Order: sequence, then structure tokens, then C-alpha cells
Amino acid sequence: MNEYFIEDKYNYQDYQYLYEIIDNALDKLKLNNVSFSIILTDNQEVKDLNNKYRGIDKTTDVLSFALNDQKRINLPINLLGDIYISIPKMKEQAINYKTGEKRELSFLIIHGLLHLLGYDHLNEEDEKIMISIQKELLE
Repeated sequence: MNEYFIEDKYNYQDYQYLYEIIDNALDKLKLNNVSFSIILTDNQEVKDLNNKYRGIDKTTDVLSFALNDQKRINLPINLLGDIYISIPKMKEQAINYKTGEKRELSFLIIHGLLHLLGYDHLNEEDEKIMISIQKELLE
């Protein structure tokens, strides 16, 4: 059984469709007994977290904070971590990329989840892998 929580600090409210997206992604990734949180927030909180934990003093669209970095601990549930999403940044990107808010927010959730699972895009090869998985999960 998987558990995830969406905390809407931004009062965005239009995210009920995400439950189906997330459940589908967890099924496709064959994940069982995982737990994580998604926090919908504003630019300032994401900027503060980005500065505090990454030393980058600017806002970004999504930040993922993995709790275990893929070191499996023998617990009944695997605590993955937290995904923070800047709703204003998501809205801006939805306009700039012409994707629409639902598609953009879905993408950021999947992107953040993959980071919690240890995927990254620091080099071209890893980026190709991550992009391929993201595309598959969003179809």
C-alpha cells in the first residue's frame, strides 16, 4: 500500500486529478509500500529552501528532498521524502511552454518523484533516461 499526501499551502485547490496521475505512476514503477509528501507552495518558500539546502539563491519549479537516497531500510513502508512545487513558477512555465497547468503540474510531480527515487539529470545520459521515464509515466 502506498501513501502520499498533498499539502496545499498555496490554496491552489485544482489538483484532484493528480491522485490518478500519481497512482498510475506508482503502478507503472511497480512501487509498493512507499510514502511521500507533495507540498504546493509559493516562490518564496521554494527560493528559501533552494538557498538553504542547495546554496542557490533563486526560485525553481520543483525541489525534492529524499529521505533515504535509495538505502533501503527494513521498514514496513519506505519513506521517500518531500516534493516542493512552486505554484507561481508552475503557472509561468505552463504559459511559456504552452502546456497548460494540469500538464505542467503533473510533469513536476513525476519529475520530483523520480528525484526521490534516485534519478537525476546531471549528465546527458542520465537526463535521457529520466526524460524517457517521465514521458512514459505521463502518457
